[in-house]
Amino acid sequence: MDRRQFVAGSTAAIATLATGPSFAQDAYPSRPVTLVNPFPPGGAADVVGRPFATILEPILKQPVVIETKPGAAGAVGAQFAASAKPDGYTMLIHIVSISGFAEVDRLFGRQPKFTRADFIPVARFTEGPMVLVVNAETPYQTLKDLVDDAKKRPDQIIFSSSGLYGALHLPTQLFMNAAGIKMRHLPTNGGGPALTAILGNNAQVLASSIAAASAHIKSGKLRALASYSDKRAASLPDVPTLKEQGYDVEFYLWVGLFAPKGTPDGVVNKMREATREAVNSDKFKTAITNIGDNVRYMDSPDFAKFWDEDAKRVESAVQSIGKVQG
Repeated sequence: MDRRQFVAGSTAAIATLATGPSFAQDAYPSRPVTLVNPFPPGGAADVVGRPFATILEPILKQPVVIETKPGAAGAVGAQFAASAKPDGYTMLIHIVSISGFAEVDRLFGRQPKFTRADFIPVARFTEGPMVLVVNAETPYQTLKDLVDDAKKRPDQIIFSSSGLYGALHLPTQLFMNAAGIKMRHLPTNGGGPALTAILGNNAQVLASSIAAASAHIKSGKLRALASYSDKRAASLPDVPTLKEQGYDVEFYLWVGLFAPKGTPDGVVNKMREATREAVNSDKFKTAITNIGDNVRYMDSPDFAKFWDEDAKRVESAVQSIGKVQG
């Protein structure tokens, strides 16, 4: 190599180094991005995640694919995402139950398959109150009707959920603890199947996100008896809260986006920017309002702080429930 070639090569290398970080950031994404949904279709992660993915595509200028990996109340998909290459091309959409898996493993003396430290919280999209619903064919017109019957017939009324210690099991169990009743658990592998179970009257009771249950409440197939919020939900103003009815129980179902730990800062920041634009768009807000949920956007720093606090509440709920097998 003569001196002119060396100088030219060195100059190009220096230029590349100088522009490297911005070039790398600009290059992401250069191929489709996969968002893992750890639940079957029809649950909160799905009904929030799909409009998000649709709006995100033109912002990223790449296809955004929802990949469904259900199982173990959302733990299977979370473990898959935690083990994915941390390059920004596999991310996870998950809900409040992501905070409790490690505590459940510890409760049963198992080594946790993953912990919260395996994820970077990128952004929170929504936070919605949950609602306790019954199949409209049941005789329960009020929460008192349900509680009275459950006390007369312990372990006879069936409630469905998205799986043991999942986001639908925890609030139901907390309500049963507060009311001093026992109902029989029908765990399924996601919020969608749990809804299917109650719509088919294979279960009579379900604690659901308003987002997932809204259409069925409006159609008259489900009857809402109580909300889990501190005040009545705007989309269900006639439904009293559990607190109004004498039960000191609150529970919220939020949906957020997570990246595997080790994902480069530049990639996370690019996704934060794109997510902010998508979630704050009128199109996303309309889609979420239409399913009765609330947009409650949090960028990564605030979401991380919130997640730390919320995880304490979820872990406490798991501990208060203790060991249950079904």
